[in-house]
Amino acid sequence: MRNLLLAGKPGPLTRLLAFAATTFALVAPAQAADLPKELKLDYAYYSPTSLVLKRFGWLEESVGKDTKVTWVFSQGSNRSLEYLNSGGVDFGSTAGLAAVLSRANGSPIKTVYIASRPEWTALVVGKDSPIKTLEDLKGKKIAATKGTDPFLFTLRSLETVGLDKNDVELVHLQHADGRAALEKGDVDAWAGLDPLLAASQLQAGSRILHRNLDFNSYGVVSVTEKFAKQYPQAIDKVLAAYEKARAWARENPEELAQILSQESGLPLEVAKLQLERTDFSNAQPGAEHIAALKAAAPILVSEQLVRRGTDVNAVVEQLIEPAFGKQVIASK
Repeated sequence: MRNLLLAGKPGPLTRLLAFAATTFALVAPAQAADLPKELKLDYAYYSPTSLVLKRFGWLEESVGKDTKVTWVFSQGSNRSLEYLNSGGVDFGSTAGLAAVLSRANGSPIKTVYIASRPEWTALVVGKDSPIKTLEDLKGKKIAATKGTDPFLFTLRSLETVGLDKNDVELVHLQHADGRAALEKGDVDAWAGLDPLLAASQLQAGSRILHRNLDFNSYGVVSVTEKFAKQYPQAIDKVLAAYEKARAWARENPEELAQILSQESGLPLEVAKLQLERTDFSNAQPGAEHIAALKAAAPILVSEQLVRRGTDVNAVVEQLIEPAFGKQVIASK
């Protein structure tokens, strides 16, 4: 193209086009191909495949010695999103609905992978609690981590019996602190998250008060729009590694439980209970996940968790990005 542009007498426009063509040829392919010098990913007990990926080092092998892989521990979706939006991680593991809430409130993130469909959240009470129904929670203290799936699960569950956040006292605690508060009797209920939920059931006799699989959003992996535009090849590399971890997890459930137990420091039976409630079958973001997240959109609006006038359905459409997954996710 450059030779054709320069064949005639080079006027100002010709010179400008030639410069642009040369610049594109030199810069654009390199930008698309380059990996960053460091890839930062979170890992979490609620995301078992992240533990597998961290354990076996498959991503490190894939990107080679010129790219450093750094792992950052996430206690919950809120922490993961904080890291993602601050640049502390490039890939964040969260609940799908928490990602929607973050995007709706101005964080330019894209969900590029479905790590699992867990039933990781339920409302639980102490083993000797007199509370028997959701209605009994009126006026009671409920521990929940604000901005996470358990928090939103709580609001949606209360809504089904005509209650809202003003009818209870929400105590904003990180997941582990919420468990401790329940078992000490400092709160009346806790919106639990596996594996801590499974541990509280097995070790303290905590009782599930209310469960609803449809109110559990998917475990997702998200990136910022800036990172997606700058390093698309890095996303392909990371998702391919996640796919390897997902395939291994499905083929080796006993070993997966052992890894989860070792990483979390919880007994093996706790890990097994969590994994019994976790489905790794569909990693491709798509219509199923969009529909599930849109079903939860009204609670974000009614509870004023998003800015007034926000079209949450449009936010969901903007959040879910299937293109990267279609290139690397293994055929079913």
